[in-house]
Amino acid sequence: MEKIIAELERTETEKLVIQAKDFKGHQYIDFRIYYLADEDQWRPTQKGVTVAPKLWEDFKKGVEEAEVLLKAEGLL
Repeated sequence: MEKIIAELERTETEKLVIQAKDFKGHQYIDFRIYYLADEDQWRPTQKGVTVAPKLWEDFKKGVEEAEVLLKAEGLL
């Protein structure tokens, strides 16, 4: 299963792509920075994080804690 879940524009030439991916028979959620190549084609960089389903709840909890911190600092 390969499915793009979301694409978030960082700049005109960079975006964050969140997608469900398979690798060697295992499923993951991948958060990866893509850049715009010369041929108007988006290509992945090495910058990113891949989260296995067994770590999803801990990952989500960490993101929720980050949101609380950002709100407390007035950044959200």
